[in-house]
Amino acid sequence: MTRNAVWIRDRVGAVLVPLAVACTDAGQAGGVQEPVDLSNVPAFSADSAHAFLRMQVEFGPRVPGTDAHRAQLEWMQEHLRQHADTVIRQDFRHDVGQATLDFANLFARFRPNAAERVLLVAHWDTRQPIPGANDGASGTAVLLHLAEILSREPPPIGVDLLLVDGEDYGPYESNMYLGAKHFAANMPAGYAPLYGILLDMIGDQDPQFTIEGYSRSYAPEVVERVWRMAEQLGHGGVFVRRSGISISDDHVPLNKAGIRTIDVIDFDYGPGNRYWHTLDDDVERTSPRGLGAVGEVVTALIYRGG
Repeated sequence: MTRNAVWIRDRVGAVLVPLAVACTDAGQAGGVQEPVDLSNVPAFSADSAHAFLRMQVEFGPRVPGTDAHRAQLEWMQEHLRQHADTVIRQDFRHDVGQATLDFANLFARFRPNAAERVLLVAHWDTRQPIPGANDGASGTAVLLHLAEILSREPPPIGVDLLLVDGEDYGPYESNMYLGAKHFAANMPAGYAPLYGILLDMIGDQDPQFTIEGYSRSYAPEVVERVWRMAEQLGHGGVFVRRSGISISDDHVPLNKAGIRTIDVIDFDYGPGNRYWHTLDDDVERTSPRGLGAVGEVVTALIYRGG
C-alpha cells in the first residue's frame, strides 16, 4: 500500500498534524489500533434507523412533483424542527425538460454558532417508479435518527444535516445532483465546515464500503479519518481499504464549492448490482447492518470532536 502524508488542521489548538492516507488498493489495515474512548459517545440504534427507512418507503416513490414527494418533505421538516436548533428549507425550481418542477433541500443545524462543524449529507428523492429503500431512504434514515441523538445529547462541535433533493431525477446528469448544486451555490455566508460526509446506498444486506474514487482524489484525509474510525470500532470488514470506482454523486458539487466531502457508498447492491434502480430496491432487500455501522462511525466522529 502506498501512503502519502496529508496535512489537516487539528481541531484542538489549531496545530497541523499529519495523517497517513491510503491512496491505492490495500487490504485491511494492519497493526494494533489505538484504543478509542467511547464513554461520551451516545449509542446509535441500527433498528431505529431502519424504521426510518421503512417509513420513507411507505410514502411511495418520492419523485419530485408527486404527492409522495410532498408528503415526505413535510414529514421530514416536522421531524427536524422537533430536534434541530435551526432548520432551513431551500426551495428551488428546475426545468427537467418536460416540465418545471419544485424541489427542496432541508438544512438542519445543531449548535449553529459553533465555528468548528461537520456536514453530513444524504439525498431523499427517488426515481420513478423505484421504491428507493436503499437508494434514497438509507442515508436519509441515518440522518433522521442522528437528529434525535443530537437533540438529546448536545454535540461538542457544530453539526449540519443536509437532506438534498433532485439527486436522482435523471436520466441525464443535467437533471441530477440538483439539490447539492443548489446548496453549493447558496451556502450560508462564510460557511466552512471541517469536512463533509455523503451517505448513499448504505442499506444493503451485505454492506461493503470501498473507497470511492472522487473521495480519494478530493479529500483523502477525510477518507482516512472515517476508515480509521470504522476500524477502531470493529467495522473494518464493512469499511474496506480497497479502491472503488469513481461515482458522480452529490459530493462532487460540494467539493467543487470548497467543502472537502467524501462519499460513503456501497457499489454492489444485490448480485451484480442488479437491485439498483429497479423495483427490487425495496425494504426486504435492506438490513439494519450497514445503517448501524455507518451511524456508529459518524456518531463517534461527532462526539469525539470531529
